[in-house]
Amino acid sequence: MQETAVPSAPPTPPVSLAALLSRDDLGLRQITGPPAGEVTIHGAHTSEMSDPYPYLLGGELLLTAGVHIPEAAGRPGSFDFDGYVARIVAAGGAALGFGVAPVHDTVPAGLVAACEEHGLPLVEVPPRTTFSGVARAVWQLMARARLAELRRITQAQQGLAAAASRPDPVPSVLRRLAGRLEGRAVLYGPEGAEIAAAGREPGDEVRRALAELARFVTGHPSSTATDTVAGTRLAAYALGPGRGFVLGVAAPHRESGDHTIASVAAVLLSLLTGEHQSGTGAARSSALVRLLLGARREEVAPLLGGGEGDGAVTRWYVVHARPDTGAPDAVSASALGAALGSPLVDAADDVVRVLVPAPPQAEDGGGVRERDGGVRPEGDGSVRPEAGAAAPRKPPAGSGPAGSGPAAQPGWTLGVSAPVVPAEWPAADAQAARALARARATRSALVRHAERPGFADLVPPGEAEAHARALLAPIGGVPALAETLRAWLSLHGSWDRTAVALSVHRNTVRQRIARCAALLGADLDDPDVRMELWFALRHLRG
Repeated sequence: MQETAVPSAPPTPPVSLAALLSRDDLGLRQITGPPAGEVTIHGAHTSEMSDPYPYLLGGELLLTAGVHIPEAAGRPGSFDFDGYVARIVAAGGAALGFGVAPVHDTVPAGLVAACEEHGLPLVEVPPRTTFSGVARAVWQLMARARLAELRRITQAQQGLAAAASRPDPVPSVLRRLAGRLEGRAVLYGPEGAEIAAAGREPGDEVRRALAELARFVTGHPSSTATDTVAGTRLAAYALGPGRGFVLGVAAPHRESGDHTIASVAAVLLSLLTGEHQSGTGAARSSALVRLLLGARREEVAPLLGGGEGDGAVTRWYVVHARPDTGAPDAVSASALGAALGSPLVDAADDVVRVLVPAPPQAEDGGGVRERDGGVRPEGDGSVRPEAGAAAPRKPPAGSGPAGSGPAAQPGWTLGVSAPVVPAEWPAADAQAARALARARATRSALVRHAERPGFADLVPPGEAEAHARALLAPIGGVPALAETLRAWLSLHGSWDRTAVALSVHRNTVRQRIARCAALLGADLDDPDVRMELWFALRHLRG
């Protein structure tokens, strides 16, 4: 049966009866009942009432000296021990502590028999131990358990936050949560399908019940619901109002603090699954429709990002990204887009592409950002270095120093194009792809592509392209040769880094470069030849 739950601070955790019995200073002894390790106590209460039922909340260790029991209770039928114990059990009492002396010298045999019959733990309290001492020991144990629980929650919060910062944040959060609860954690999409899951696989009955509980919270005012199926505790948490994402948790047992830990995970997943808005969804939908109906890119670009009050976005970056480990999923790609400041994300194969609006003050800057945060200059002309080390980030979100464009992101390798107008998006896409290949080859976190003025600008573009086509005509019919030559020259003739950039074997690179040299009739060890070929490759279109 599904029942809604209201998030609250974790209650004071119960303590084991075995922990109380282990206190040598108390001298308590269990006479009958289930094993002490299986009994939990939520408090201690003293009562000499013949019917303590109205005064118990449940879970207490009830302490009594038997004042309400006649001294002649040893005689059969003189006192209704069975009814007395039955009322304690009905009230939810966890255990009964009977104080020996001053009223009774021993625990009445009828009380022992009744406790054994009803399965109520019966503990003998020696004359030297006061009931206040027993109650104080219970509260001390509960305080220690509370402190341990708070530490557990704090550690879980830190672990979940660290998991959320990984390149695969959603699977990482689910794995960490499932490990903490020793169960199963599932993220359900708006249609009720499993998007991601982690932890031990439950049985079919539990899996179906958890999915049903997730559907229940999506159509119910409460954001949380719990249930118990086949001895497994289930819980579902709606991730944001009206969005349809739900976190489902199945655990074989429930400890104090588990709800708080799961709630922290739900908050993180709400942030990770939320769509990052840099423009209205209606405007982006309108832009898509216009593109499909034949509108030009520059006509629909103003609908995709930027604010009317801040001025329309006129230039854009294209970013290609690959996670350092594993393959990107839709949610981690969306999280990357949010970090870069754009919801325009395309996750295809192993590469995530993001279209990022450039701030008005963005310059054609670039460089290779090292893993330690500095920038290493490159001198081949395809990538321009930034001056100095990385500066603190400034708006917009995800931008590099002084708004120089998208910044490096932890756990990702990025290639960034030069800022371009919408009509040049295809060229920028190719720039970002080459920059990403170079970043992977040089093991850099980020590489920017940027055009800069030089001697090449002294030649009219038409003449430069004609010269390039004529010079490279012998290899023009084999795109793989031209692409390999471009990568090899940009990486200063490194066989290994070129192989990494092109995802081929280094011997394949050697064979292709040798083939280029033979077809071009050129000595590729000559720096003048390399310079001329690089000039031609930069001006070759198509």
